[in-house]
Amino acid sequence: MGSLGGVRRVQDAGVRGKTVLVRVDYNVPLRCGEITDDTRIRTSLPTISLLLERGAKAVLVTHLGRPDGKAVDDLRLDSVSSRLSELIERPVEKLDDCVGDEAANRIREGRAGDVFLLENVRFHPGEEANDPGFAAALARPADVFVNDAFATIHRAHASTLGVTDRLPSYAGLLVQRELEALGRVLDEPARPYLAIVGGKKASSKLGPLRDLVSRVDGILVGGGVAFTFLRAMGFSVGDSAVDEGTLDDVVEIAHLAEERGVEIVLPIDAVLARELAPGVEATVGDARSISSGWAGFDIGPETVRDFAQKIERAKTLVWTGPMGAFEVEPFSAGTKGVAEAVAASAAFSVIGGGETGDAIARLGLAEQVSYISTGGGACLAVLQGKRLPALEALRG
Repeated sequence: MGSLGGVRRVQDAGVRGKTVLVRVDYNVPLRCGEITDDTRIRTSLPTISLLLERGAKAVLVTHLGRPDGKAVDDLRLDSVSSRLSELIERPVEKLDDCVGDEAANRIREGRAGDVFLLENVRFHPGEEANDPGFAAALARPADVFVNDAFATIHRAHASTLGVTDRLPSYAGLLVQRELEALGRVLDEPARPYLAIVGGKKASSKLGPLRDLVSRVDGILVGGGVAFTFLRAMGFSVGDSAVDEGTLDDVVEIAHLAEERGVEIVLPIDAVLARELAPGVEATVGDARSISSGWAGFDIGPETVRDFAQKIERAKTLVWTGPMGAFEVEPFSAGTKGVAEAVAASAAFSVIGGGETGDAIARLGLAEQVSYISTGGGACLAVLQGKRLPALEALRG
């Protein structure tokens, strides 16, 4: 599932003189209308360049933010269009909508080598509903579809799945690169294979954890997820964030891990404070006996050492979710310590995008890990061995 087996590649598509609809992921961070990190735009450039070099007309489609099916001025793509134009050093025409006669006619008037950017596809409720009529309208001006938005490939939306029923469909270069890296982990991982799981909420990690238990040799649990695990195991976690509705599921996963001989490693100590705020007074304490009025916001130094020793012995590593509230001092040391251990490891290491990828980049360690995925949720879904309809539509 994670490998490129059977996936149709953009390199093999006949695109000369064709209009190619390209699903990209330009869900970039904005501050006051300005892009603060253009990494997601840059990752699309190889596929766009390939299409233009081969005489295609490129029509790019993306979402930005969560506009809930209606137009939101702050989530329009004008700044994205400007930045892309700078990066590819040619004009990018941003259209006022992603469907409709005006957009379709303007695209038809274009020539080979032209680049169009459709307006935010999530301004229409038909996108996330995978409405067939909306998918047909998106596909209408195009001859070929290329999916190069790995971060959304686990979504069965109109622009990722619906259009594949109407156009010959191929994987872009970014999607191929992701599948090659993840395939190495999924198909025949070198062992010991260790998963590191963090992040704020246990609820979003339970599905992946349940599936990973059958694939890995050990799981290190940090972040807010750890406190839900500790509570489920009967420990006192004070006022730490706990997903109360998941406790029975956590116990089930722990039992499953025990049956399969998979070690789940929980924090020994934690960085504690009375509230999450920059510069707040903090202390290191027992993660399994936290007093009322105190909460854990990071793993402690003893846990970092424990995790680092286990990371050093691993030959395959997958990490998703920071070890604490790393963006707020004094709660960054746990994520930093684990990141340094992963960077120093000789293992093949995959970082599951999102906040974890951001943390690795901020720490200047991006060049010292094997691969940073562009999609947190998509990365986990592939590593779980899930059948992803938008990905399956590119096979055959």
